[in-house]
Amino acid sequence: MCGIVGYIGPDRAAPILIEGLRKLEYRGYDSAGLAVHDGRALELIRAVGKLDNLSRAIAGRKLEGTMGIGHTRWATHGRPSEPNAHPHLAGDVAVVHNGIIENHLELKRELERDGVRFQSDTDTEIVAHLINRAVAGGAALLDAVRSALGRTRGAYALAVASSKEPDRIVVAKNASPLVIGLADGATLCGSDIPALLAHTRKMLFMEDNELAELTRDGVRLETLAGERVKRAPRHIDWSPVQAEKGGYKHFMLKEIFEQPRAIEDTLRGRILLAEGDLVDAEFGLDPETARGIERVYFIACGTSYHAALAGRHWIEQLARVPAQCELASEVRHREPVFTSKDLVVAVSQSGETADTLAALKTAREQGARTLALANVVDSAIPRAAHGALYTHAGPEIGVASTKCFTTQLAAMLLLAVYIGRRRGSLSVEKGRQILQALVELPNEMRSTLERKDSVWEVARRWQHADHMLFLGRGLGFPIALEGALKLKEISYAHAEGYAAGEMKHGPIALIDEHMPVVVVMPHDAHYEKTLGNLQEVRARDGRVIAIATDGDEEAKKLAEHVLYVPNVPDAVMPLVTVLPLQLLAYYIADLKGTDVDQPRNLAKTVTVE
Repeated sequence: MCGIVGYIGPDRAAPILIEGLRKLEYRGYDSAGLAVHDGRALELIRAVGKLDNLSRAIAGRKLEGTMGIGHTRWATHGRPSEPNAHPHLAGDVAVVHNGIIENHLELKRELERDGVRFQSDTDTEIVAHLINRAVAGGAALLDAVRSALGRTRGAYALAVASSKEPDRIVVAKNASPLVIGLADGATLCGSDIPALLAHTRKMLFMEDNELAELTRDGVRLETLAGERVKRAPRHIDWSPVQAEKGGYKHFMLKEIFEQPRAIEDTLRGRILLAEGDLVDAEFGLDPETARGIERVYFIACGTSYHAALAGRHWIEQLARVPAQCELASEVRHREPVFTSKDLVVAVSQSGETADTLAALKTAREQGARTLALANVVDSAIPRAAHGALYTHAGPEIGVASTKCFTTQLAAMLLLAVYIGRRRGSLSVEKGRQILQALVELPNEMRSTLERKDSVWEVARRWQHADHMLFLGRGLGFPIALEGALKLKEISYAHAEGYAAGEMKHGPIALIDEHMPVVVVMPHDAHYEKTLGNLQEVRARDGRVIAIATDGDEEAKKLAEHVLYVPNVPDAVMPLVTVLPLQLLAYYIADLKGTDVDQPRNLAKTVTVE
């Protein structure tokens, strides 16, 4: 999400900023802007839509300044509009920002009491005003940024310029990436390496809770506490294509490893951990409506449908509301019956899926309350729904979805907690336990992904398998479906996902000594029964690949291969058990030499029937 570029040096800043922002277009955005110091003051130019619109807005203006900051914005707070686009200007200060300031409402009320008039709906403008207030009080820009960040909570990558100090840019980082580039007579910053590669291969990577002062002569790096930091720059030897992929071989692999960060973005600004609750404004559903729901109806296609199956489980278990899940392509043509007491959740990564959009419109016409669960802000499905819950996965280039799927899972779990707390069916303590598990989840996902080598070994062994069966129970069932779908999408091997309890109703006939069977068997409430299914596979000479939790010795005894995952709480277990299945599909496809990112016959967004 979003892109930042900053430049200070001997050349005109505006073309360099536009060029850098173009290198970040793959991240997705809905508006763009830049601020350039012309020797007297900061000149601000912003535009809604693509960078071509910003380029047209700049055309004919001299913009001779050699210091500036630029941004491409993907809307989180406030709709895409010119006032909501970055940079934000407050007095002498311009700010670009990636991330979310969690206490922005509290700070905004304080500033409004002090007479500040806001021009946008964003949380970023609050930071600009805090910094400007310190600058107006006589503080140097570096100290003003430090002071403002001392008041904020949340994630940020910031680049700040001041009309009073044309010889420097101040940047800061916490839980959102920021890279500094060191060139001869110039210093740059960016939210990702591709923005800087045309000018330097010498990069300095900032850590959390650090800020830096960029000048033409180099960089001064400090902690927020004011301690000087010494860190050697790294030489980056990437081609432009490698740079966009972050050094990974394929976009899909990059996106698999981006999932912990994507989950953090999905959770950010929504959780009130002490209260075991969630922020009302983030869910597109007011508390009164949530209390009156009598049925939750999920509508989705493909991978989103698998996520919705897990959502159905959480809604019934935590919110204690009847829930059902339908394929959009089926429900839209079936003359379904919806009522005003239904919450119809349309799940789509792109927000443009044709079948899902049509089914959503049918539900709304019949009086149901509608909610879009999507990744792309202000896309068709969110526009057609009463409210929207965004996943904030960031752009997903690989056609076979990975991070959009796991962020959908996280968003659905949040939705179940939200409805459960509003209806009183979920206690404060239980809500706190689930939210704590979600907060800790990104680190558990990173731990799981670090075990990639063991997945590669299994993939190497079974890369030539023509068929594969995936089994799971409870929350493991949608993960089995998703694992099978990923394998068939990108490796072109035939794979089927089944509820493990259905094995005796047909699939058991397929099992022999040539059939790999993946069994999703975390140590949850279904463990004993799933273990029995594994033994049935073994009794028919099936080749078992178990997805099991750390310490499971039974799995080690019975399975030919065991891919272990951390022993996390049951509610969040699907978000770790799916990771080895994504990697398994990826490695098998890569070993077979298929087109991983653009598999045959598939499109990223299905906008026709």
